[in-house]
Amino acid sequence: MNRNPEYWKPGRPYLDGIEYHIIKNPSTRLLALAGGGIDMIQPYTVTPPLLKEVMSQVPQAICDLVPQNISRDLLINRSRPPFDNRDLRLAMALSLDRKSFIDILEDGKGDIGAAMLPPPEGQWGMPLEMVAALPGYGLDVPKNRAEARHIMQGLGWGPDRRLAVKVSTRNTTPLINAAVVLIDQLKEIYIDGELEPVDNALWFTKIMRHDYAVALGLTFNAVDDPDQTFYETFACGADNNPDGYCNPEIDQLIDSQSAQLDEQRRRGLVWEIERRLAEDGARPIIHHSRQATCRQPYVKGFDSMINSVYNGWRFEDLWLDK
Repeated sequence: MNRNPEYWKPGRPYLDGIEYHIIKNPSTRLLALAGGGIDMIQPYTVTPPLLKEVMSQVPQAICDLVPQNISRDLLINRSRPPFDNRDLRLAMALSLDRKSFIDILEDGKGDIGAAMLPPPEGQWGMPLEMVAALPGYGLDVPKNRAEARHIMQGLGWGPDRRLAVKVSTRNTTPLINAAVVLIDQLKEIYIDGELEPVDNALWFTKIMRHDYAVALGLTFNAVDDPDQTFYETFACGADNNPDGYCNPEIDQLIDSQSAQLDEQRRRGLVWEIERRLAEDGARPIIHHSRQATCRQPYVKGFDSMINSVYNGWRFEDLWLDK
């Protein structure tokens, strides 16, 4: 990729002749970085487990582990029986052991939070002590699951009559691994999940048509702003509302927070929306992910964004000190 001589900012970008190498395998990318074949791994793609390998094999590398503003979610098709039952969806939310997800999949480097990006990087997310009071977020997982089993038994499910369901997810290694953890946790409340990997090319169409029962998905947020998160992914009829959640009262609250000019009052409305979404079982958030950008020490001028994987890609200030 050649430098644009008519770029709008005088003197930028510094680099001329950037080469992109498509290396699908993460381990192969690591070897390329270690051998000096590449200067930088694509931003925000080094997972915490892989980060340990990078620092072991390329100790001179500079790596920034930051929030992506991407949440891993439990998708429940609320229009398909028996999942149209609110109590069943609540039981499923109560089954989640979020800390185990983070420990198993993210080497302990992830964040528990509600709909918004959690603090301290997130400017609008609930404090952790408030999040802990939401349904299923308490750290006493055995207590949560006992409540979930009680709900399931009241609905007619139990040790001798278990609920069988396909659990769909995109056919990528990180999501497959996460879905396996989800299936294992759902077993604790009499739900037997069968993994259904879905090709990337078919995934979004399948989800937006609500052609699934239970799924594990991701929500990508462009910026840390309540309008973007709520209007795009939770409002009635939103384009990126994969479980079809719709509550006119929540829509009114979303409009109210958007019109509120006082920051503290707006934050209070945002927290109220987060609480109501969790109580409604609106796409239960499993956890928020962190990933790293790793580069050679001579790569200068890169600043990792802490609120979006979509920002910081101009590379106009990037230069090589060699």
